[in-house]
Amino acid sequence: MRQRKLNDPKPEKSNPMLGKINHFLNLLAGRSQNLALLFLRLILAYGFYGPAMMKWHNMHAIGDWFKSLGYPFPYVNAYLAGTTEMLGVILLVLGLGIRYISVALIFVMLVAITTVHLRHGFEAGNNGFEIPLYYALMLFALFAFGGGKYGLDYYLRKK
Repeated sequence: MRQRKLNDPKPEKSNPMLGKINHFLNLLAGRSQNLALLFLRLILAYGFYGPAMMKWHNMHAIGDWFKSLGYPFPYVNAYLAGTTEMLGVILLVLGLGIRYISVALIFVMLVAITTVHLRHGFEAGNNGFEIPLYYALMLFALFAFGGGKYGLDYYLRKK
């Protein structure tokens, strides 16, 4: 295969249609980044809402479960996990403190993976670590890029 020299035309130059498609896709991608970050925040908030409410509806049972798993200070940790998840729901929806809450929720997901899900393998259908891993990766993206311009962090930072 012949290597392209520096003065060779770019593939887009030799094929105008490819150049137009590439330009359109770059334009679309650039304009949709903030929307993608918003969708990540909202789907994570939705995903954390159920577990957070479950914990808050019966915190003592969650503490008992944490005790059976060998957690230190199981009732304190039940309240910490439930509070972090509920605070996460609120902050993710508002787009406020995204990097801070992302770190806290990643920690919650890593604890869940190592203490509950890892022994069941990867697949979510077997109570594996698939879903908490996906959540942790999405949270890492929010940590890396922030919550985008459709959140309070963006507007507070502008002032």
